[in-house]
Amino acid sequence: MIPSLDDILDRAHVVSLPMAVRFRGVDTREALLIDGPAGWGEFAPFLEYDAQESAAWLAAGVEAAWTGFPEPLRETVEVNATIPAVDAAQVPEVLARYPGCRTVKVKVAEAGQTLSDDIARVQAVREARPGAVIRVDANRGWTVDQALEAARSLGPLDYLEQPCHSVDELAEVRTRLMRAGLFVRVAADESIRRSDDPYLVAEKRAADVAVVKVAPLGGVRRLLEIARHLRQRHMDVTVASALDTAVGMNAGLAAVAALPKLNDDDEMDVPPAAAGLATQRLFLEDVAEPREIVDGRMSVSPVVPGPARLSTLAAPADRRDWWFERVREAYGYLG
Repeated sequence: MIPSLDDILDRAHVVSLPMAVRFRGVDTREALLIDGPAGWGEFAPFLEYDAQESAAWLAAGVEAAWTGFPEPLRETVEVNATIPAVDAAQVPEVLARYPGCRTVKVKVAEAGQTLSDDIARVQAVREARPGAVIRVDANRGWTVDQALEAARSLGPLDYLEQPCHSVDELAEVRTRLMRAGLFVRVAADESIRRSDDPYLVAEKRAADVAVVKVAPLGGVRRLLEIARHLRQRHMDVTVASALDTAVGMNAGLAAVAALPKLNDDDEMDVPPAAAGLATQRLFLEDVAEPREIVDGRMSVSPVVPGPARLSTLAAPADRRDWWFERVREAYGYLG
């Protein structure tokens, strides 16, 4: 169901969360939270998203607030640590926020930085957490040649996430990695969540892994539909967050919890890949207490914002008005 615009805004709270570590160029994360009849939803598209693209984020928030989530198949899920494009000396401090996480995603290809900076950051992860499985995320920051050079310099890696901009470039990177004997997988993020055709990556065999996020894909059920399609085409799936608050993280965890079980050749259940859903650790303050990470795993039980936190973290009036206007613009594209 699609509630009225007035009903959404009447239930809305706009918050401003200070970041402990600068991430995606953001020092403060703003979000509009919706206290709905079925639970809490979140609307927090990044500032560069237009109204039409933001509508998917609004649909995800409406689903959480008015429909709720599918029944979970798991009580806990494994999560990865996330290292922003910080100086290598800061890596141990950031990693300490992720106790027991055996998989680490490292941001690379940051504007103004070099491959040497990326190498130092990845090496710092290896020194601070020996044996960790490492993923790197370039956010479309490399050319094909740069991606190949990075794979040689940074490996061994679990995967290169969105090394280049286009699907055709991803396909070329994947082919050239195989021809060079470099056993590094290619993962697609923006080529799925910011694409008019999220299935094109699979059709062109451009990636081995799909990184899927609830908000930009329009909700938990939409993510599960896309994940099912991509898995049928032999792509692995990693569920991740879009720098969500604790409310948005409820949806990401619900998605991993509801992923259909997979069995290997010995009929053993294959658990989902470590999810990128522990980024709450990058906030100084959030609307709910941080979920505890125990041996690299988190509970999928939803959390509820505390009234005192909503009040303390409330955005200024002008920013509240700005987010309300953004909801109005996106609302016209719902459905």
